[in-house]
Amino acid sequence: MYNDPTLIEILLVDDDPGDIELTREALSTSKFKLRISEVHNGVECLDYLHKRGEYSDALKPDLILLDLNMPFKDGRETLKEIKGDPELRVIPIVILTTSEDDEDIVKTYASGANCFVTKPVGLDQLQKVVSMIESFWFTIVKFPIKDE
Repeated sequence: MYNDPTLIEILLVDDDPGDIELTREALSTSKFKLRISEVHNGVECLDYLHKRGEYSDALKPDLILLDLNMPFKDGRETLKEIKGDPELRVIPIVILTTSEDDEDIVKTYASGANCFVTKPVGLDQLQKVVSMIESFWFTIVKFPIKDE
């Protein structure tokens, strides 16, 4: 795949087609140049990040939007594996989930999540949240220079 240094690579990890569609729609109004890849569970996420199988040409994401409640390997396990890998742990991970559980918040931060956001209901509210996430992660935060 062609690597454009001005393009922001986002990996969306979510199993809910409705949430994926809403998140993609919210990101489509971005003032940034984005490429959004999606996977539907933690197993696919790790295959993508390790460039296994159908993801052999995947680019390292600049940001991962990770849902917690998914089949096969949930977001909690996936987060721990990513943050336990020296090559992957530098990728910022925003937990974007329907959970409001205090235990989930505490455990995901303890596992290395960079941010925990509860998904709002409806496109308008989601667009506001996504816009704030973009403003913070792509305007204020400094990333290392891309190596791929």
